[in-house]
Amino acid sequence: MLNLFDKETLVSADKALVGRDEAMQIAEPHVILKNPLTLSADELVEQGLSQALFGLGCFWGAEKHFWSLPGVHTTAAGYAGGFTTNPTYQEVCSGQTGHTEVVWLAFDPIQLSYERLLKEFWQAHNPTQGMRQGNDKGTQYRSAIYAYSDAQIQAAEQSKTHYQTMLKEQEHPVITTEIKTAPQFYYAEDYHQQYLAKNPDGYCGLGGTGVCY
Repeated sequence: MLNLFDKETLVSADKALVGRDEAMQIAEPHVILKNPLTLSADELVEQGLSQALFGLGCFWGAEKHFWSLPGVHTTAAGYAGGFTTNPTYQEVCSGQTGHTEVVWLAFDPIQLSYERLLKEFWQAHNPTQGMRQGNDKGTQYRSAIYAYSDAQIQAAEQSKTHYQTMLKEQEHPVITTEIKTAPQFYYAEDYHQQYLAKNPDGYCGLGGTGVCY
């Protein structure tokens, strides 16, 4: 087990756990939205849906926040941004995968814009805390926006600049959110999917700065 200092330092590719070939098995459909949790690129196009991928701390509360928005078709908890193939929760928590906890979502861009999702992202958590989110400490809790297009990258960068201005006015630190092209998304274990729907009194570490976008 790594100590806390190591868990707040990103592991390098050559030292990360290898992982496995078998993908995580999850149940369908979404507990709340009743739509599939898995959609291929072709299915997204056929249904006129767009996708987004965000990391904002523990994925339990983050997923609930996004599935509650009108226009969201489905959501899933998972891992991304690291090196380990098909990681387990225990491996991600060890700090030896490089992954952060994320929420993947498919949404109807006619009902819900990507810009609105970015606003929700910034306001729902504290994007200035580096390798932690509140009391949750470790690289797996870092803030991240993983974009599926150049347009999403541009929108994310512009929204970051805007929100940094808002934060600076309230004397908050610099945003540490990483913005990158979307890497491979790995589904988390089935018990993590829609966790707060299955466990209404479960832990939710989601909390923003109080600064409006």
